[in-house]
Amino acid sequence: MTHIISIQSHVAYGYVGNRAAVLPLQRLGCEVTAINTVQFSNHTGYGAFTGEVFTPSHLKDVLDGVEALTGLKDVQAVLSGYMGDQGIGRAVLESVSRVRAANPGAVYCCDPVMGDIGRGFFVREDIPAWMRDCAVPAADIVTPNQFELAFLADHSIRTLDDVLTAAACLREHGPSVVLVTSLDIDDSCSETIEMLVDTEAGSWRIATPRFDFPVAPNGAGDFTAAVFLACCLRDEDGITGEGPARALERTAEAVHALFTHTWQAGTRELAMIQAQNEIVSPRQRFDAEWVR
Repeated sequence: MTHIISIQSHVAYGYVGNRAAVLPLQRLGCEVTAINTVQFSNHTGYGAFTGEVFTPSHLKDVLDGVEALTGLKDVQAVLSGYMGDQGIGRAVLESVSRVRAANPGAVYCCDPVMGDIGRGFFVREDIPAWMRDCAVPAADIVTPNQFELAFLADHSIRTLDDVLTAAACLREHGPSVVLVTSLDIDDSCSETIEMLVDTEAGSWRIATPRFDFPVAPNGAGDFTAAVFLACCLRDEDGITGEGPARALERTAEAVHALFTHTWQAGTRELAMIQAQNEIVSPRQRFDAEWVR
């Protein structure tokens, strides 16, 4: 069974961070060890929240206990998301190093959460440069949105060629797979949302219908990174060649199913429970387009 360590935030109410990642990973057949970087009542987008931010030593202590109990040789991947500060980030990379020492074939998937188009950066000032210089080079898979990709590659993005150039720039610095979780470029259709996966072997693009939510639900990026990682690990081709193309399709289908149920429920939170069966067996299929 695929075993993934997911190091992310946790909320008691709603679906962001580990709450948006663990359930889909489990429904896709993965064993998940969740290490939480915070415990909040709800995500910060509500404005008011309660809870506690955990220290880097807390993360290390939890991983120490997991390693003492089970060892880390059976861990196939580490997944990380939002990092509140560099201390947490360094603890995450130390965890990745410990897993790789036990299993050199383990994959690190980094969702470089930093900002978005229209919002700009929403993390501490020192996080973007640290993410670019330390976290992304250590990763095998990265899942930036378009805004994050442009910063990490130091390349403005307006066209498909810009996206491919920026993704290739990231791959030159470490990752072998780049999943761009949102595209809004010159030939994009306003009625769809798009993703693109780029590898040395090729690049593929996919579009699904857009939902005009009154308030965009939080946690979709966390969900997307988790599903994509699970689909890559399940693919016999691994994380090169045709593997990411099919993983892209599976991920787009799962995201569309989740958004469909969220739209139908009329809630601000992702309708994770309602969509769980379609995460595994989506009703609607989408085909990825080869672009390079």
